[in-house]
Amino acid sequence: MQDKYRDFSKRKKEATPLSEAFEDLLRAYRLKDTYEEKHLIQSWPELMGKTVASRTSSLYIKDKKLFVKITSGPIKKELSMNRTKVMGIIQDKFGSAIIEEIVFL
Repeated sequence: MQDKYRDFSKRKKEATPLSEAFEDLLRAYRLKDTYEEKHLIQSWPELMGKTVASRTSSLYIKDKKLFVKITSGPIKKELSMNRTKVMGIIQDKFGSAIIEEIVFL
C-alpha cells in the first residue's frame, strides 16, 4: 500500500530560505546569467566609484564581453591600462563566469 501513494514530485518538503528559493528559480528558468549581467550593470557605480561612473555614458554585455563607453579620454586610457584590475574587481564580486573580457569604447 505504501508504494501506491509515494510522492514523485521534485518539490522540497522542508522550508527553504528565500535566497535559496530565488537561486533555484533562476536556475530552473535559465535566467541566472541574465540576472547576474543586469546586477553587474546596476552595480557599476559602486564597483568603479563616482568619477568613473559619472563619465560612463553606456554599459552593456554581449557574448560575455562587457562594453563600456567612457566620455573622458584620460579615464578611458587609465581603465584600458588597468583592465586586469577592473576584471579582478568584477570577478571578486560576481565570480569569473559572468564576463571574460572588457572593451572600453
